Amino acid sequence: MRSGKAGCGMQYAVKKGGSAVGYCALSIKCGTRDEAGYHAGIAHFVEHTIFKGTEHRSAYVINSYLDRLGGELNAFTTKEEIVFHATVLKEDLGKAASLLLELATCPTFPEHEIQTEKGVVTDEIHSYKDTPSEDVYDRFEEMIFAGHPLSGNILGTAASVKKITRDELLQFVKEKFRPEKMAFTIVADINEDRMEKDVLKLAEKFFGNSEPAEKAPETRLSTPSAERFEKTISKRNHQANCVIGALAPSLYQERERLATVLLCNILGGPASNSILNSILREKNGWVYGVECGYTQFSDTGLVAITLGCDKANLDKCLKAIDKEIGKLQAEPLSERKLKAAKKQLLGQLAISSDNGETQCLSMGKGLMAYGKVSSGSENRSLVEGITAEDVREMAIRIFDKDRLSRLVYI
Repeated sequence: MRSGKAGCGMQYAVKKGGSAVGYCALSIKCGTRDEAGYHAGIAHFVEHTIFKGTEHRSAYVINSYLDRLGGELNAFTTKEEIVFHATVLKEDLGKAASLLLELATCPTFPEHEIQTEKGVVTDEIHSYKDTPSEDVYDRFEEMIFAGHPLSGNILGTAASVKKITRDELLQFVKEKFRPEKMAFTIVADINEDRMEKDVLKLAEKFFGNSEPAEKAPETRLSTPSAERFEKTISKRNHQANCVIGALAPSLYQERERLATVLLCNILGGPASNSILNSILREKNGWVYGVECGYTQFSDTGLVAITLGCDKANLDKCLKAIDKEIGKLQAEPLSERKLKAAKKQLLGQLAISSDNGETQCLSMGKGLMAYGKVSSGSENRSLVEGITAEDVREMAIRIFDKDRLSRLVYI
């Protein structure tokens, strides 16, 4: 793998793959939490409308460009980043890479396209509101991050989206889409030296060869101070949807972060043998689904247990969850259980990364967060270094009853 920084400040990483398909991605350190001074939801709206035209191509040309090559163009927005990515045959990778940078540097946001997309995004907002399992989690985030930039909903609201203007979109891109806040990544079966040279040429073409004289100010320095809450909201649903969670380590608290990843995987990870799935679903049949997720941000994190069940089973579920968390807090995992948990986590990570697109996106996230891309061996070593006491300490800290919040829709 080759990685570095172009003269303009844009980071990059290129890695030789083993497939006829190539992947490229442009990650931008700009998400929902960076919308201060703009209407809520603008980051996501930019992601939607940026494909609607540039100074050199119309929406039709953009949409059909990669279609003619048999490729795909996609994008997504999180609370901390916007990512544009493409999948093409490796011989067409240069065209896709150039298109991604063109979209990010000279979008035009045609007025008629803005109006059309407002309807699309508004429908998306209503769809989430009509899905209790999605809406309860969004509401939980708003409440636990109240007063902090992370409280904002990625989609915004129907009212805020309606107020977004073309001038606002252009200003947002001008202010936020800066090369020093970007990472360009490629995974393809192409010589790495050649890929690196091509990326540097594209960076110079679109941004020049010197960093901006004025650096963008760092705005992600405030840690949220969550106030504990327990709230039940009547939605007249046929089932109960519940979120239980608390603040957790940030991206930069390495040992605590990895111990938390392991803890959440043991408690409610994707495997059917996770503690909560085994007891609540497989053994007792009380829930439709249950998981324990961990979202990491620059200045904090969020651990949340989510579940859906018949209303009559909610109290039994909550008591069982409390009991199992208590066990993890009371004593460290045995050496056998810890070894099995690490093996399972490392296997999940290896399998999920055995995909060019996943690798490409992960490389961009690594550059954005840490300024580097960690190797598989580095990640393995870090996970292997976590102790049973590390896991227990995080169970005690995160699931402290004085810090744990709960939101229920019934």
